[in-house]
Amino acid sequence: MVTAIPSAVPNDAFSASPSHSPYEASTQHKHWRYSRTALDEQRASLNSAAVHVIRNAFEIDDPGSSNAISFLSPADEYLLVKLYISKVGQLCAHFHMPEVVEATACSYIRRFYLRNTVMDWHPKNVMLTAIFLASKTTNHPIPLEQYASHIPNTTPSDVLDLEFLVAQSLGFEFVVWHAHRALWGIYLDTQTLPDISFHTIHDAYIASVAHVRASRLSDAELIYTPSQIALACFHIAAPVLAEQWAKAKGESDVISLLPAISDMILQEGKPPDLERVREIDKRLKICKNPEKVVGTKAYLKKQAEEEAKAKEKREKKAAEIRALEDARDPFGGELDPEGAAKIERAKQLDEDDD
Repeated sequence: MVTAIPSAVPNDAFSASPSHSPYEASTQHKHWRYSRTALDEQRASLNSAAVHVIRNAFEIDDPGSSNAISFLSPADEYLLVKLYISKVGQLCAHFHMPEVVEATACSYIRRFYLRNTVMDWHPKNVMLTAIFLASKTTNHPIPLEQYASHIPNTTPSDVLDLEFLVAQSLGFEFVVWHAHRALWGIYLDTQTLPDISFHTIHDAYIASVAHVRASRLSDAELIYTPSQIALACFHIAAPVLAEQWAKAKGESDVISLLPAISDMILQEGKPPDLERVREIDKRLKICKNPEKVVGTKAYLKKQAEEEAKAKEKREKKAAEIRALEDARDPFGGELDPEGAAKIERAKQLDEDDD
């Protein structure tokens, strides 16, 4: 279930700037940044709407059956999604994909579940599609057959079937600004600071990279900018060096923001408890939307409704084509060019829908 895309609510403390950077002009800044409160409200609203729809679907399938079902909470959904985000790195490493693919896939999954619920689409399937899509959007494509053949119980159609849904849920906004790239910039900048050895800087950078990777398990990228996350990670690894860099760049004001970002990364940047997630996944098998389960009454009803809509649309277009063709000269004269073009366009639209 893809929800209408609401306006993201920026964290005002980080959006004020005398001059707009390229990042501030990006779709990421405009559509994918939230305050903590707005982010929680978005997830709660999405979960509530999903439970309402799924409860009704269960009632269609078996009246009274929804009363005994323990639906997932927003926190349950978050933990399940988080588990599969934590697995992205392992799969990308298996295929020797660069870090940009891993980081982009993590962002795609996180964004997808701001528009959809795990009770409709299981994170395992979305993860596989997100990685494959990210490999293409970052210009590191892998052949579909090769990709699917290395993943147990996975066919090419398992990957492709969700690709349009994932892309649509992202608003077809595929470019992601990443903290690991901002961190590289800080690493290069710190090498120009006086009286600091390269080994000190390099060790701080290596430690910071680990924190950036951990940040992908948190909500940091939905609340803070990539450069703020990068500096926070650098500050965790080497606080004195990070503050020296900030002062040298005239960014001393940002130092006061770093503790909150660092706390989020340190607290949330760990995979969830596996036993807890297994319990959630077990419940998901029971509360999964029956409209997505082949063979249920709700599924058959949904399929029938969609087929009826498609049939109505085809019949409407067929009627339009007949009306245009009836406008031809009954004595065999040629249809005017504009009329012929209209018929051709109508036929093409009909073929596209098929």
